[in-house]
Amino acid sequence: MRDLQDKFVIVTGASTSSGIGRAVALRLAREGANLLLVADRTEAQLAEAAEECSAVEGCGEVHSAVFDLGLAGMPEEMVALADKIFGRVDILINNAGLRAPFDFGEYDRETFDRMISVNIGAAFFAGQAVLPLMRAAGGGRIINVSSQLAYVTAPQRALYGLTKAALVHLTKSMAAELCKDNIIVNSVSPGPVATNPLQDMGIDSMRDKFNPGRNVMSVDSVAGIPWNSDMISKVPVGRLATVQEIADVVFFLAAGAPGFLMGQDIIVDGGYVLR
Repeated sequence: MRDLQDKFVIVTGASTSSGIGRAVALRLAREGANLLLVADRTEAQLAEAAEECSAVEGCGEVHSAVFDLGLAGMPEEMVALADKIFGRVDILINNAGLRAPFDFGEYDRETFDRMISVNIGAAFFAGQAVLPLMRAAGGGRIINVSSQLAYVTAPQRALYGLTKAALVHLTKSMAAELCKDNIIVNSVSPGPVATNPLQDMGIDSMRDKFNPGRNVMSVDSVAGIPWNSDMISKVPVGRLATVQEIADVVFFLAAGAPGFLMGQDIIVDGGYVLR
């Protein structure tokens, strides 16, 4: 039996070809999950991700939809679509996120508000929206994807780290309030991950998708910053993580973790935050 057979799952930020979101979706597809894959303004890539998951032997239904989860009402509409398609949501994986690499003192209010609305607001309101469905089903699981930068600093990452630290706190708060409904909430914080376009394109070639001229990037991996030899040298294990390693941890939280594990953030960073 597949561990997620007959389970209905939303995965946000699922479009990037080598990103964490797609790797998670494929990992869950192999376990028989029914999937709604969501991303913003990457419809062609999203369709490819859905097709790739559908091709996995034993996968359940796979659907995809474009939503800008930073806009008011969009997280709720996403959940309403899942309810219309599946009639329930058993697992919500909040993976979509933005990064804005600026020196402190150079952020504008528009960038600040956009980062808050996507990196925190999307998970917050999607989490609220699934509650009636999960309560009606007798429980569920919510997994938030944060970052090791919730715990340590890095140049030009003040705002990104702030949102990810807030997401870890949100995870704990949700878990404390929702465990009585058998809704188990945890998070995972990836460290340096070998993802495209971070690995191949570099930070300066990824332009802002909502405010041209501002270097704010919409990415599915929410994995941190571009990795070079200097960054790798800061990882005790001496390499980048693979997206599959992160996906395995998300799968564990979705299906394998005991119900007594709640409100925890699992840092998967090769020991990066230990230094």
